[in-house]
Amino acid sequence: MDYAVEIEDLAFSHKDGTRALKGITLRIKKGSKTAILGPNGAGKSTLLLHLNGIYLPQHGRVRVMGLEVNRENEKKIRQTVGLVFQDPDDQVFCTTVWEDVAFGPMNFNLSEDEVQRRVKQALRAVRLEGLEQKMPFHLSYGQRKRVAIAGVLALRPEILVLDEPHAFLDPSSKSELMKIMDGRNSEGRTIIVATHDVDFAYEWADDVVIIKDGRVLAQGGPDILSEDKVINESELEYPVLVKLFRKVPEIGYDKMPQFVDEAAELIRQKLNQVKN
Repeated sequence: MDYAVEIEDLAFSHKDGTRALKGITLRIKKGSKTAILGPNGAGKSTLLLHLNGIYLPQHGRVRVMGLEVNRENEKKIRQTVGLVFQDPDDQVFCTTVWEDVAFGPMNFNLSEDEVQRRVKQALRAVRLEGLEQKMPFHLSYGQRKRVAIAGVLALRPEILVLDEPHAFLDPSSKSELMKIMDGRNSEGRTIIVATHDVDFAYEWADDVVIIKDGRVLAQGGPDILSEDKVINESELEYPVLVKLFRKVPEIGYDKMPQFVDEAAELIRQKLNQVKN
């Protein structure tokens, strides 16, 4: 099986001595949608910063698309892995939207025509066409988040990594962001999202990695979020759908539903049985 990310016994301590990662080992499949779940301080952001070489392993190994994450491969790694920070204001800094999205491609020595083409395509993907000459800091928070994503998409990375992408977004902006991520995934890109939103992870992800205290606690399909042992040890909450169906076991199900539409259909079938 091909893996986009392979991490072996990764350990990392900050300058103040805080041990953020304590022997992380995991693999993420190519073309997958992976949610990295855990409470604040679990090590999620530190882990993501290793994927595109902002942090280098102090112990252990990190490989992305077969490339070792090290200084020698830094440029290629940055082209392969696009990282979107939690706060767009840490990433968006140019005078106009166009300049900000073009910044990355221009620094990879692409032709002017290619830069223009990539910026247009990236802005179209995040639905910000028409705002090219706007100052980013005159935009809404959700729009600035999309500018940051467009800047990463313009680099055409094979792996798109987002740190808490839903933070401080309204429901409409969250929905828009999910469409963007799913659109890139449908093109074959690997999407990795760090989040503490169990409902999002349960419905969206193909694969879920749960981190606590700098260690991998569990990895598997979204159904691991319905397991008592995993939830109790991780100190996370059950997804809302899991809570509902555990509260009303008489609905009956062979497999815990993952999607709202799936749950609605099960309830509808049960109601029809009662009527008949």
